[in-house]
Amino acid sequence: MGAMVVDPGRLSARLVLETSEGLDDGQGGVSESWTPVATLWGRIEPLRAAAREQAGAVLAPISHRVTIRHRDDIHHAMRFVYGSRVLEIRTLRDPDESRRYLLCDCEECWP
Repeated sequence: MGAMVVDPGRLSARLVLETSEGLDDGQGGVSESWTPVATLWGRIEPLRAAAREQAGAVLAPISHRVTIRHRDDIHHAMRFVYGSRVLEIRTLRDPDESRRYLLCDCEECWP
């Protein structure tokens, strides 16, 4: 497989990478909090939207592919924030194993 070619000018979305931290809520439980890890440039491409029903509510999640420069500290339990939009990382992969870019399949959710 040949090297993936990405025009760096297409990485034009300013994204904040966040990680989840479990904070003790004082009652034996854990409260989820998000902490910024880095601000980086990426490309957001919408892939699909599919309506479904869950617990009697109609949901219409939108999936996106986010392309960023390769980083070793990203995993699937993180998320990107783009303005008021939240993109939860579901999967990620190095498309040509060159450690130049990561393709992150994300699902847009509402905070």
